[in-house]
Amino acid sequence: MSPRPTPPPGRQRPPRDRPAAVATAADPTDSTRARLIGLIGVALIAFTAGAVLGAGHVDREMQAIDAFAQAWERGDHAAMHELLDDESRAAVSEADFAQTYREAAQTMTLASLETGPPEREGDHAFELPAAFHTRIFGTLRGDIRIRVSGTGEATRLSWRPEMVFPRLASGESLSRQTRLPPRASILARDGAPLAEGQTRLTDLGRTTAEVTGTIGPVPPELAADVAARGLPSDALIGLSGLEREHEGRLAGRPGGRLLAGDRVVAEREPEPGQDVRTTIDPELQTAAVEALAGRYGGAVAIDPANGDVLALAGIAASAPQPPGSVFKIITLAAALEHGVVERSARFPVVTSVELEGVRLENADGESCGGSLRDAFAHSCNSVFAPLGVDVGAERLVATAERFGFNRPASIPGAQPSSLPPGDEIGDDLAIGSTAIGQGRVLATTLQMASVAATIAADGTRRPPRAVLEAEVQSTRAIPAAVAKTISTFMVEVVASGTGTAAAIPGVRVAGKTGTAELRATVPAEPGADPASGPAAGAPDPTDTDAWFAAFAPQRRPEVAVAIMLVGHGTGGANAAPAARVMLDAALD
Repeated sequence: MSPRPTPPPGRQRPPRDRPAAVATAADPTDSTRARLIGLIGVALIAFTAGAVLGAGHVDREMQAIDAFAQAWERGDHAAMHELLDDESRAAVSEADFAQTYREAAQTMTLASLETGPPEREGDHAFELPAAFHTRIFGTLRGDIRIRVSGTGEATRLSWRPEMVFPRLASGESLSRQTRLPPRASILARDGAPLAEGQTRLTDLGRTTAEVTGTIGPVPPELAADVAARGLPSDALIGLSGLEREHEGRLAGRPGGRLLAGDRVVAEREPEPGQDVRTTIDPELQTAAVEALAGRYGGAVAIDPANGDVLALAGIAASAPQPPGSVFKIITLAAALEHGVVERSARFPVVTSVELEGVRLENADGESCGGSLRDAFAHSCNSVFAPLGVDVGAERLVATAERFGFNRPASIPGAQPSSLPPGDEIGDDLAIGSTAIGQGRVLATTLQMASVAATIAADGTRRPPRAVLEAEVQSTRAIPAAVAKTISTFMVEVVASGTGTAAAIPGVRVAGKTGTAELRATVPAEPGADPASGPAAGAPDPTDTDAWFAAFAPQRRPEVAVAIMLVGHGTGGANAAPAARVMLDAALD
């Protein structure tokens, strides 16, 4: 016996005692409605399934284009190439593909790229909005036409070389016609030119080459950066000094035209560079050159109030040398600050001192000692070498570093001044040699002028600056009381010590001489006679660098100077009178 049919929804099953015919009979109206509902349901299911499949197809295409765009934004050419269809990848290798995009980016001077959501333009055809931020032409906007192929996981992009830039026609490529602005000038503080035009040569500028620097052909290691700026490969760029430090400012921004085939798609006028005004004082610069008088060395003048480099000539910033006894300024500062010595201390008058079994002599074997002031004024090695040992290597180095040693130079192109870390200096002999500016101590003339300027500023160090707009920075190197004591001792150097040749009538000049040995005068074997060493015989002036560092007037300092003459004898006889030339010019 067959089961009874289930009634349509909403309909009630009839009572069991009714005739079967009556119980199962269908009303014509209800039957039609049921068939319509069923058909609509089937249609909705089919439509929904089709819509889902269609959306999935579109999503795959959108996802592929979006992945391509994101890889393009981050410059991942390998990932971009991976998203191409088989035909496209067969037509262009990954290396050639990447080179195509790199060349286009370089041509338009692309700095960064932004893309937006792709928009459908037809079956499997889309347009990708893109904004190209360029260094020369600003922001260029347009749509990249993209076609896709494949379905599902196999959805890929069909690539053409024209997809590197908006609206490129088949066979077109990008090119650029570049126009460079004239290079801006480097000026003295009063506006006089130090470097101008294509030659960068002026009468005054020839003497300031260490400050202004040089320009020249693009070196290989900078070729990529220069090309990205839009400069041609034969451009001249700053290679040293302020020319390099302010290259972008001086060079300005190139202009020109960006072409797609023969069509001009962007154009911009070149923007001239901006002049750089230095701290150089033309009169003092001339005096620095006169002070050197053709001798191989360096000459520097600094304003203690702000660190302005007023003059810098010769090899003042580029050739660190042993500073000799001018370094005793730092040794004295460390000894006073750490209480190793009192300013009233007295010392035996002797011709030499022994450290680690080796005898260190005073200059020319003279007898030297007495008060601390006299020992400084007459530059007694027999006093300051043992003082350095008492201070200790660590504290001596720390004090030197507060004066600017072992720090990057603050002037573009200048070399740093240095001495070894405290734990690497060595025994007492090495510490004593360091304390008198020998051993492995190296300093530029610029550095020692800064040391003098720091004492002039009551122990406040202002790193030298060569550009007027540069920020003036200040740090405390030593306590003011220590600096004031050193200042009075430096006055004695000029009044009655080794620096009398720098004296100026009516002006209290504070200075310190240095005579740095270039070859060892200490015997190689402990206990040996120095006369048997490599410098045996009569003193040779070419074996020493002559140094002098000073400031004036002592009470209200206007200028600090330093002179270094390579292989020119003693500081008192040769560097001090040269420094006076600069002091006279500054105080005139």
